[in-house]
This record gives sequence, structure tokens and C-alpha cells, in this order.
Amino acid sequence: MGNVLVPELAVSDWQASREFYCDLLGFSCRYAREEEGFCYLEREGAEIMLDQIGAGRDFDGGHLPETRPFGRGVNLQIEVSDLGPILAALEAARVDLFLGPEEKWYRIGDEAGGNRQIVVADPDGYLLRFFEDLGRRPA
Repeated sequence: MGNVLVPELAVSDWQASREFYCDLLGFSCRYAREEEGFCYLEREGAEIMLDQIGAGRDFDGGHLPETRPFGRGVNLQIEVSDLGPILAALEAARVDLFLGPEEKWYRIGDEAGGNRQIVVADPDGYLLRFFEDLGRRPA
């Protein structure tokens, strides 16, 4: 069985989004359907689909984003083994971070789980929270 939850993001330009995700964020394209403006991306087990609005099948009926930033109220948390290459690529491309880098500890029952994290907005404004796991400690 593959990943049991794979978000599909409606994007304004699937090729520009694919370049952002692959060239700066370290995703690889598992496959694409160019005629539909679609691609399926993967990075260290995290999977995401990008689908261009107006190409292929759209889930409209009032559900498509109309203005940026897209995905208001949602941020996608993506665990990575090393934030360093992502930070370096974003800095070289002069992409501003939405948040961080920061070290944050979250209470989980009697323990706290630590994250070294950043938040960056993709070309359509979807918020992506990349984190390195810092382990657990008493809350």
C-alpha cells in the first residue's frame, strides 16, 4: 500500500510549481501528465500532487481557489532528514521564509516533541512546514 494520505494542490502554473518543489525543496517527480497539467512528487516518503487549474479535471463547484494565497488555514508539515539543503536553495533563490528557522517543542501527553522547522510559501501561497525531528523530552 502506498501513502494513505496524499494532498493534491490546485495550482496556477504546474510547471512553475514543479520547478519550485523539485529545484528548491528537493522533491522528485515520480510521474507527470503534461496534457493535464499534473505531476506526482515525492521527497523522503512525503508525497504530493500538483494539478493546474483549468487543465485536466478540476473539482470546481466553488471549491477551487480564486485568489492568492491558496490554501488559507492549512499548512502541510513535511519531515526531512536535513533542513540545510532546503535553506541553502531558498536563500540562493532569494525566497523569503514565512517563518523560521526555529526550534519548537510541542507537548504530546507527558512528553514534548521537538522540531527544527521553517515555513515557506509555494508560488501560489500554500504554506509548507519542513521540519527535522529533535526527539522527545519530558514536558
